[in-house]
Order: sequence, then C-alpha cells, then structure tokens
Amino acid sequence: MMFRIHFKMCRRRALLTGYVLLMIQLLCLEAVPISIDKIKVQEAEDKPEEPVASVDTGLHYDRYLREVIDFLEKDQHFREKLHNTDMDEIKQGKLAKELDFVSHHIRTKLDELKRQEVNRLRTLIKAKQDLEGGNDIAVDHQALLKQFEYLNHRNPHTFEVDDLDRLIRTATKDLENYDKERHEEFKRYEMMKEHDRQEHLKTLDEEERKKEEEHYEEMRKKHADHPKVNHPGSQNQLKEVWEEADGLDPEDFDPKTFFNLHDTNGDGFFDEQELEALFTKELEKIYDPTNEEDDMVEMEEERLRMREHVMNEVDSNKDRLVSLDEFLVATKKKEFLEPDSWETLEQNQAYTDEEMREFEEHLAQQEHDLNQKSADLQKQKDELERQQEQLNAQKIELQQAVEHMERLKSQKVEHPPEVLVEGNAIPEMHPLDNQLHPEQEAQQQGHQLTPDTYQDAPQEHHNQDMSQQGLPQTHQDLPPGHQEVAQGQHNLS
Repeated sequence: MMFRIHFKMCRRRALLTGYVLLMIQLLCLEAVPISIDKIKVQEAEDKPEEPVASVDTGLHYDRYLREVIDFLEKDQHFREKLHNTDMDEIKQGKLAKELDFVSHHIRTKLDELKRQEVNRLRTLIKAKQDLEGGNDIAVDHQALLKQFEYLNHRNPHTFEVDDLDRLIRTATKDLENYDKERHEEFKRYEMMKEHDRQEHLKTLDEEERKKEEEHYEEMRKKHADHPKVNHPGSQNQLKEVWEEADGLDPEDFDPKTFFNLHDTNGDGFFDEQELEALFTKELEKIYDPTNEEDDMVEMEEERLRMREHVMNEVDSNKDRLVSLDEFLVATKKKEFLEPDSWETLEQNQAYTDEEMREFEEHLAQQEHDLNQKSADLQKQKDELERQQEQLNAQKIELQQAVEHMERLKSQKVEHPPEVLVEGNAIPEMHPLDNQLHPEQEAQQQGHQLTPDTYQDAPQEHHNQDMSQQGLPQTHQDLPPGHQEVAQGQHNLS
C-alpha cells in the first residue's frame, strides 16, 4: 500500500517533469465525510485496504503503461528506490537505471508485456494499411514503428532501461498536452452546438424562429441565475466544503486538518483528482443534470478550469501536485483570504468570432468535399451498372449462340427421311453418298480400270448396289403401276 501511495505521487509529478508517469495509480475522486470525533482521534483505526482503481489516462498505450507499472511496484528493490529518489534524480533518469536491479521474474514479465505491445502495434499498422487499400503492398513495420516513441522498436523482445525511460518521457509529454487538447475539444463542441442551432433556425419560418430565439434566451438567463460561486481554492470555498461535505463547524476550520481529511490516499499531496473533488459543491450550484438549460459537458470543462487555476496558484514547483507545505503557504496569501470573484463559463465565451468564422468555413469545405466524393461515387456506381448491363447482354448473346450450336449439332445426327412408295417404304437414295470413286473401288478390287470400263463403271456400280439392297435395277423390275412413273421421270431427265 505504501508503494501505491508514493507511486501515485510520482505519477502526478511526471505530468510536468517527464519522468514520474511511472507512478500513475489513483484512488477515489471524492473525499468521504467524517464526523467531528474522528478529528480528535490521534491514530485512525486500521481498516482493510480497498483495491486501488487504475485511472485511464486516455493514451492509446494506457493498458501497456499501467501493466508495466503494476509489475514494477511488485519489486521490493524498485519500490525502495522510488521512495528514496528525489525529483532531480528522476529527471536525470536515475530511476530508470534501477531497472537493472529488478528481479528476474519481473524482468521476464516486462519482456512479455513488450512483445505483446509490439505485436499489437503491428496489428494496428496492418489494419490501417488494409483500410487504406494497400493489401498488396509490403508493410515495413520497423519504419512505421518509429512513430511510437514510448518503446524501443529495434529490440522487440526484451524490456530494457531505454524502454522504461522512453515510456516515462513519452507519456509525460502526451499527458502535458492532454489538458490543452481537452480545451480545444470543448471549444469545437461549443462551436458545433452554435452551428447546429443556427442551421436549425434557418429551417423555421419567421414566427417559429422568433419563438425559438426567445426560448434560447430564456434558458441562458435561467442557467446564469445561480448562487454565488466561490473562488476555487479560497478560504470561503474550502470552508464550505468543511461545513457541508465534512459536517464540521466553519469556525473550527483548520487548513492542516482540512488537508489531511481530503488527502484521501494519505500520500501527503493533493493530486488533480483530489483537487477536483473539492469543487463538487461549487459545480452543483451551477449545473443540474435534470435541467434543460444545464450542459454536463460544460460542467466538466468548468471543473477542469477550477483545477488548473488552483494548480497555477498553489503548485509552486509545478510538479502538478500540491504538497502540504505548498497548501499551507497558499492559505496565508491575500488571494486566499480576499479572492476575486470567479467568472464562470457563461461569462467567458469559449471561442472568438474569428474562430467561429474559421470553423464555419472548415465545415463548409468539409461539406463540399463530401458532396464531391458522393458525386464521384455516384458516377462510379452508374458506370458499374452500365458495365453490368453490357455483361448481361453479352451473357444472353453467348447463351443464344450456345443454344444455336446445340440445335445444329442435334440436326446432324438425325436419320435421313424415308421416301414412301406404294406397298413398301423405300429409303431415299443418293447415288453419290457413301460411294467410292471408280478408281478407288478398282484399287480395292485389285485391278486398274481402263478408259472404256471407266465410263460404264458408275452405272454398273449403281446397279450392283441396288441389287445388293434388293431394289429394282430396271424399269421392268418395278411393280406394276410404277413403270410408267419411272419412265416419265426418265424422259424428263
């Protein structure tokens, strides 16, 4: 438990110095009210330790960061060095060098964590490449891993001193920009809200627009009508917490006792979450989630502004922690006793007119680009449909050609038609079908035809074939009644 306390302390210092993110464990955000009798107790009764909840830093490598921290705090040597190392030594990287003395079991676990993280990054890189249409392009993982500065990508197998140093430095830099990014995100939120309101007004007729504007002004006035907000970190603000949250007599207010009461993890420092918990009562004066006029996104921004203000006023060494000494010194200042009034968000517009104009132009350009892309996609769709129609037409033509060829093929294998003759069915004969040339037939018979025999060969051959088939060879051989028909045909020929 003691290491978690010091770990949390150092984690907050790392937000500014670049080396203390290693101690990122955080506890509850709100102080628990206690009775007056508990203040008089010199030693608190032992209570079972509650599990410390890790707070998501919002970094894309947050899981890797917290797992490294969890394993390092299990090593006794590293825990002792952390307790005895001052901020200057941490800035010089001496704490990271203590990794060489961490137990083999912990080092093995850290190696495994790093391998898993490298594999995760490679998977993300490949997924991004696929989304960008580069499925067939070879991915240079080593080159792309350079963008992830919080680990040494050249050694993907073992967790070394350089990895710990990189992790602390990178996370520190990223978290230092976190508040700034939050402010920018809130500013975009407010501008988009105003943009949507103006766009909605354009869809209304004159009467409806007037009613909508009146309702908007009514909600603004209603939101601004709230009790006075005390200056964050002032004596009046802390006394109000002392009385309403802690249930104590404001006449008995004591800064040191107050600090000990709200240092919820007992590490001797107010971190950002412990400070923000002190402003809950002030924020409840302004915001109610059940009211239409109150925006909870704005409430969180107000909480951030209050915390930043107190840090700037009280945190003299800029380590993003408020020590007991810093707190006591601040309570003796004029600003603590006679503070200026606190201006809330409704008194300070989050954006300027110029920023709103640029935002509108940016949205217009985005809309134009989206419309252009939509038109291009529609053209591609139309072209694909046209090509599909052509393919369908070609498919039909091909099917028709295949069917035609099948019909021709079936006609070739049909039997020849029969010629009906009275009394008998005689097949229609074609003298030249399946008949050899006389010279070829003579060669098969083993003799050569002479010119004289060549002239008579066709007739003889024809008569022979008809004789073999049992057909009449002359007109006289035809049945009665057919001789005249045959003779007439002969005369015509």
